[in-house]
Amino acid sequence: MNIVIPPIFFYVMGAVLVIAGAVRAATLGRRNAERELLDDTPERAKARRRHLTFGIVWVVMGLFLIASTAGLLHMRH
Repeated sequence: MNIVIPPIFFYVMGAVLVIAGAVRAATLGRRNAERELLDDTPERAKARRRHLTFGIVWVVMGLFLIASTAGLLHMRH
């Protein structure tokens, strides 16, 4: 018994990863301009760096999922 998942599912999941990763990196991964520099603690800087890093990872994963579904990445067997 083979289960066939339509490619649109992978395109949608890839798009969700790209959008969510970009939003995460853009909103949570940068310093808020309204806050004073004194408000910025090392813990907050570390959390921002983590959000930025994982936002970029999500974008790359989404792009990879879209590219592999579209057949742009040719795997040799």
